[in-house]
Amino acid sequence: MIKFHPAKSLLQAHAAGSLSPSMAIAVSAHCELCEECRHSVDEFSAAEATQLINAEQIDFDTDVQADFSNMLSGIIGDEFEPITVTKMSPQAYVEVGGERYTLPTALRRYSQIDWSSMGGISRGRLPLDEGKTRASLLHIGMNGSVPSHTHKGFELTLLLSGNFTDENGTYEPGDFIMLSGEDHHTPVSRDGCLCYTVANAPLHFTSGVSKLLNTVGRAIY
Repeated sequence: MIKFHPAKSLLQAHAAGSLSPSMAIAVSAHCELCEECRHSVDEFSAAEATQLINAEQIDFDTDVQADFSNMLSGIIGDEFEPITVTKMSPQAYVEVGGERYTLPTALRRYSQIDWSSMGGISRGRLPLDEGKTRASLLHIGMNGSVPSHTHKGFELTLLLSGNFTDENGTYEPGDFIMLSGEDHHTPVSRDGCLCYTVANAPLHFTSGVSKLLNTVGRAIY
């Protein structure tokens, strides 16, 4: 059962089309897994459309209506030759760490990204141009963990498959976890998991050989 959801403001911004690409992917993927948030976005989208229609409604005079009707009749009356368009369907899954994971629709165009690995952690960065903000697919292998760390900026983790635990509980697919520099945690995955992450600064490790671990943090970011 999904316990962690995007804030209402994020859902409203998603419905309005005002989120950055990385965050729009996150909310869209979450909504594909969460019926409750999908319903909320549908309601916000309907309200947004109603406001737009009311704001831009135009009263046509009789002559304009007649011209518009004639133009529409001409378009409808024209004969068009059918055009066949062949589209390449994006791959619906990724393979990493010896496992195959099905991707939400919003992430399928990135199924062929390159992966880099360090220990039991693999990261595939999405080719989004958002300055310091970076979006990635992150895989933690079976019985793998990310050492205890905090965040110099924000970190969003959307769990796509598998599960992991930290000091705050256990997370299931669909959980949308937003953390800030005030949070620290130690994610551990018994069975392995795949996450979508968005962060605007490297992780800052707080235990172990910090200098070495913070090099790892920059690699994961």
